[in-house]
Amino acid sequence: MSDMGSEEMEEEQGPYLGEYEGGRNEREERHGHGKATLPNGDTYEGNYENGKRHGQGVYRFKNGARYIGEYVKNKKHGQGTFIYPDGSKYEGSWVEDQRCGFGKYFYVNGDTYEGEWQKHVRHGQGTYTYDATGTRYVGTWMDGKRDCHGELVHANHKYVGTFKEDRMEGKGKYVFDIGCEQHGEYVPIEQEREDKVDEEETQANIISKWKAGPVTAIHLRTEEEEEEEETTQIGEASTEGEQAAAGGETQGEGEQAEATAEQTGETPRETSPGGEQPADQEKTEEPTTGGEQSETQEEGTAEETEGEQQAEGEQAETTEDAEAAD
Repeated sequence: MSDMGSEEMEEEQGPYLGEYEGGRNEREERHGHGKATLPNGDTYEGNYENGKRHGQGVYRFKNGARYIGEYVKNKKHGQGTFIYPDGSKYEGSWVEDQRCGFGKYFYVNGDTYEGEWQKHVRHGQGTYTYDATGTRYVGTWMDGKRDCHGELVHANHKYVGTFKEDRMEGKGKYVFDIGCEQHGEYVPIEQEREDKVDEEETQANIISKWKAGPVTAIHLRTEEEEEEEETTQIGEASTEGEQAAAGGETQGEGEQAEATAEQTGETPRETSPGGEQPADQEKTEEPTTGGEQSETQEEGTAEETEGEQQAEGEQAETTEDAEAAD
């Protein structure tokens, strides 16, 4: 892919400022929709804000490249399409003049990549399709290279495993359409390069060699197994629903008991949905014990006796006063 055609010159630089037709603000800066011919021969037609490309616009380079999309403060930012001089094309997200986010790249040789980008390179989850063979890689990318887990899908089989530095490395398996799969791993092997820099210094070329393991049959689930799994899932969902309903009933009973207790003046004991009291709530207000009730009854009886004695005393005093008056 080509990265040529980036805007290397600002519109307001140099003695010759180019030509401009369009709106301006109170400071005479390019503002609103306008059309400009830059000093280097490039052209731009689109929106401006305070003298800078901002919003939707079309930038045409004198080398044949062009960008159609969003700008923010003179930089490609947002959604846009860049057509490079060699005919390759990128459609997708941009962040500060770089391919970043989700996008699709159409290469000049017919290959395509659709997935995540970061700092102008493939980074994250994505699918690369090789036009010549139809093979495609589906998996993780790191700094433009295949890395971590991925699948290399061919016409009649595929490889599923790990990648490192754009090569297969680590455990994996080949899955064949005929109904079997071979397990194994790719082992890195160092080979000396033929083009040595000098005789004393050699550069190692790392290649991956497949170390085959057992061949096993692919287990294809029957309709009965799929129906059994579906029945199990339905049963689990039903059980969860019954448990949720039981919990709701228990909660409703608790709320009803609490409302009854408020009317009678009693303090209910909090219980868990299972009917057992949680450990952290064991010391919630407890009902009065038998000893406390007896003590309360004794105090009441003593108060009644004292009141009766006081009333008899007052009656005797009244009788004595009456006799003294007679």
